[in-house]
Amino acid sequence: MKTATLPSLRVEPELRDAAESVLQAGETLSGFIETSVRETIERRRTRIEFIARGMVSRDEAKRTGVTFAADQVHAELGQMLVKAKAKGRKRAGG
Repeated sequence: MKTATLPSLRVEPELRDAAESVLQAGETLSGFIETSVRETIERRRTRIEFIARGMVSRDEAKRTGVTFAADQVHAELGQMLVKAKAKGRKRAGG
């Protein structure tokens, strides 16, 4: 498979210095930039999918009239978190 290039990017010297200052052992600036682009693409795709699911949920709530209060949802999520943490401690032997 052929490779492609991303456009050259001109930045302030401070930004390049900052990027170089956080490179891990053996990591190149090009590799760092490629990883950053890949991660940003994934975050944006995830956000788009999240918003789409939210809009479907909103439409379903409008259609059915079934809704849940935020404090009720937060309480249930809090309980789920407590249970998950307890389960994790049991597996870790603590």
